[in-house]
Amino acid sequence: MDAEFATRVRPGSTAEDLSLVADADWIIEAVAERLDIKQNLYRDVDAVRKAGSFVSSNTSTIPLASLISDLPKQFARDFLITHFFNPPRHMRLLELVSIPRTNPNAVEAIRNFADRHLAKAVVICKDTPGFIGNRVGSYWMAVAQNEAIRLGLEIEEADAVISKPFGIPSTGIFGLLDLVGINLMVTILQTLQGSLPESDALQACEAAPSLVKWKIAENRTGRKAGGAFVRLSADRRQRDVIDLLTGEYRPQRPVASASLETSKGNPRALMEHDGLGGRYAAAVMEKALAYAASLIPEIANAPDAVDLAMRTGYGWKYGPFELMDHLGADWLSKRLHARGIADPAYLSKAAETAGFYTVRDGRQMVLHPDGSYQPIAEGDGVLTLAALSRATGPTMDGAASKLWDLGDGVAGFEFRSKMNTISPALLDELNATLEKTKESFRALVIGSDASVFSAGADLRIFLETVESGRSAIGDLIDHGHGTFRAVKYAPFPVVGAAAGLALGGGCELLLHCDAIQAHAELSIGLVETRIGVIPGWGGCKEMLLRFADASGSQSPTSPALAAFILIAPAKVSASAFEARRLGFLRESDGITMNLDRLIADAKHKALELAASYQHPAPQSILRSGASGASAIRDILEGGESLTGQLSPHDRVVGETLIKVLTGRRDAQSARHAGEDVIMALEREAFIDRLSTSATMDRVRHMLKTGKPLRN
Repeated sequence: MDAEFATRVRPGSTAEDLSLVADADWIIEAVAERLDIKQNLYRDVDAVRKAGSFVSSNTSTIPLASLISDLPKQFARDFLITHFFNPPRHMRLLELVSIPRTNPNAVEAIRNFADRHLAKAVVICKDTPGFIGNRVGSYWMAVAQNEAIRLGLEIEEADAVISKPFGIPSTGIFGLLDLVGINLMVTILQTLQGSLPESDALQACEAAPSLVKWKIAENRTGRKAGGAFVRLSADRRQRDVIDLLTGEYRPQRPVASASLETSKGNPRALMEHDGLGGRYAAAVMEKALAYAASLIPEIANAPDAVDLAMRTGYGWKYGPFELMDHLGADWLSKRLHARGIADPAYLSKAAETAGFYTVRDGRQMVLHPDGSYQPIAEGDGVLTLAALSRATGPTMDGAASKLWDLGDGVAGFEFRSKMNTISPALLDELNATLEKTKESFRALVIGSDASVFSAGADLRIFLETVESGRSAIGDLIDHGHGTFRAVKYAPFPVVGAAAGLALGGGCELLLHCDAIQAHAELSIGLVETRIGVIPGWGGCKEMLLRFADASGSQSPTSPALAAFILIAPAKVSASAFEARRLGFLRESDGITMNLDRLIADAKHKALELAASYQHPAPQSILRSGASGASAIRDILEGGESLTGQLSPHDRVVGETLIKVLTGRRDAQSARHAGEDVIMALEREAFIDRLSTSATMDRVRHMLKTGKPLRN
């Protein structure tokens, strides 16, 4: 998550450096998937590990009982399987496997550490082949691959059909197979088939169809080997895909699917469509969902563990049981009967009741195999707005936001717009929230369960505002300035719970909060220069003040220079740790590893601040004037080091930013300026830039393509 963290890694050899594990609390083995190699290593580890340490394997195929056979009793008690999904930074699933003889303290210690410090969604699995994720996912992948080959479907249509309509990542099936590697996929399937009974549905899946064998023989095994089903063309200008009928490569084509067009992405309508894509969707998803239903309680006691595993390990939007509820358990059950597919008893039970999930007395309940609905346990210390929604509902419900009672006198303000963009309506509702919080609460948290804090101001509002003239643009800036200033000087603490994207106006809102509790994967930045303007809602002012505080320098140029180097190239952090180094987060701001715990951690920080809260005093900064502007202009002229080759409008925007950060050009000597002075410069500069055709071209291009225009 940060380049500096590489220094935490010390490579070593198991032959010469195994003593390095002697002081470790948790030792993870991730060597070759061979039982003899693993067990020999375990005996060596056991000879040097300290008493009370835990050992785990990252195996995805070998049962725990086999791994510990013939090993010392105490080692076996301290041993588990911890199956991380790849890449582990981004795939949240950690399958934790234990058996009755496993030390329960080991299970709890690793579960807690992985949850809080490794940001994992920990799923407790039974010691069965493939555990949960790969048992369900491998069957789905095998069926999706083989049905597409059987039907002679175009790869483009297969990937499109089996992805977005069902909440599955856009890689679909063939993109995923290339990512995993078709040779590894064959190994996984064959290993599972060797471990499962003959009655298991996976036994009917051909692990290595002739087309797959052909490509493996050509060493076309996946993305790491130049592509299997999908590859770059010889001139690297286009992508080629395999024709599933001939096995030959051809240029990739736009998706053409009558089934997708007719169903408009509705999964049930898609599965009912008699076109090739519809038949493919039905053939894959009916079998895959029926298979998942047949595995309860073999692989998990209830479906919520399976759904969590597929969401966090395979990136599905809905787990298979959530998807069955979405389709209708009764509808699916009837479909299976009509097509002669065995209808699992558990699915029949869900079809006769309220489905796999329901809500009772404000709590989410899940259907167990005995026919009873039982509550889904909330994690200790986890607070979500979804749970509050089921239990109590919001305190205020506006068109652009909701206000929640988070408990203990803390209010929660939730954005409700697409990508949580900021509009005048949202600013109005935030002002109303500040008044409500002053009357009824001790503190305010701004954030939500969403994976995006805020993508910034709504650009469509900018277009509409420009058409109304300069005074309307000024009113929009004043609206944001006034609201964010009210956040900063509220008589109670305001904490931003920031996850995902916090760009432009979203970043500026956070900069005005008393504290930020950031998810570890936060991408935050002032990106206004990409559309030809400068930060207009206090972003320039707040970064100047932060850099002045951080440097402690009497040089008025240092804060302005630091702010320019950050804002001009529209730098965005790759993580919260980088955001701290860039200056968007202070040392006092918190970082939460597990996104599920973000709101609870932000609430805790708000209560800490509320215990003895005093709002900040207005600040001023020593301005550098013409001398500082000249020094920063030298940086702009060498702008290749900041943004790549500067375009003409980049230079105009850069000059505007210099003026805001250093003061008016007629200020020949340094002088102090308060926040109001800097905000006035921001306002003037934003109006000037937004009123130009070059900036409007950038705004329109960004709205149309999502990419910046370099004009």
